[in-house]
Amino acid sequence: MARAQQAERMRRIGVLMNLTAEDAESKERTDNFLQALRNLGWVDGRNVRIDFRWPAADPERFRAHAAELVGSAPDVILAYTSQAVAALQRATKTVPIVFVSVIDPVGANVVESLSHPDGNATGFTVFEYSISAKWLELLKELAPNLTRAAIVRDAAIASGIGQFAAIQTIAPSFGVELSAVNVRDKSEIERALTAFVRRTSGGLIVTASPWATTHRDQIIELAARLRLPAVYPFRYYVADGGLASYGPDQNDQFRRAATYVDRILKGEKPADLPVEAPTKYELAVNLKTAKALGLTVPQSVLARAGEVVE
Repeated sequence: MARAQQAERMRRIGVLMNLTAEDAESKERTDNFLQALRNLGWVDGRNVRIDFRWPAADPERFRAHAAELVGSAPDVILAYTSQAVAALQRATKTVPIVFVSVIDPVGANVVESLSHPDGNATGFTVFEYSISAKWLELLKELAPNLTRAAIVRDAAIASGIGQFAAIQTIAPSFGVELSAVNVRDKSEIERALTAFVRRTSGGLIVTASPWATTHRDQIIELAARLRLPAVYPFRYYVADGGLASYGPDQNDQFRRAATYVDRILKGEKPADLPVEAPTKYELAVNLKTAKALGLTVPQSVLARAGEVVE
């Protein structure tokens, strides 16, 4: 009888995203999460209530929304990006958290170790820092004569520093001089990139950060206007007009996150669920953008691409 009463209780899931509700990527990711939950038997409004919050990469809103979600007494919270997890862990040490797209969760003090999180959070890493080196490799394939690269990063977060360091390690072997572009506001990035293109043979790498994701339209427009070949960390940049990207399939991570939410709702603890790495990576290329930049995409790149925008 007790088990039957527990099964009938309406469960609560909080979701703390880093984008706006209107962003097409928000809808795609949350749709994948909700569909995966439905496949596991959890239907919003029937046996589970799901509360979404959308901070749009604003630190103050992250803190406020984290407090609201924790105050609603959820059974588990899904957190998207390191900022979301950090805000939630300041608000609670007990409510289970499943995170998605967190870089270096051990270094960020989100978990004790990948195999034994030993706390109230577990989830899915977005990638290791070493993948950042592949962005420079891809950029050189697309623009072989390139000798300089501007690296857009958020130096206020540890992952911004870590991604830049990984690119620095490999840059000498490609004969590329790097320039860090620290992002804090829209006008700053425009000033920095406009100054960067005063010299020739330049390209652009945008590292993964909530700020860059939220302001990707501006970054893509700037790259096009300044005629900079650019490589991005995720496929959706290419869908929005960016030249090329290489990174994990984030929709797959949201589907996998649903399985951890399901296991926690059924009684398992985050501390006992190991942090998992991405299993699917995708290379995307926008041929229309390449043509506008006067670039010919090598067949070796096209053969590896999972998505080609024409």
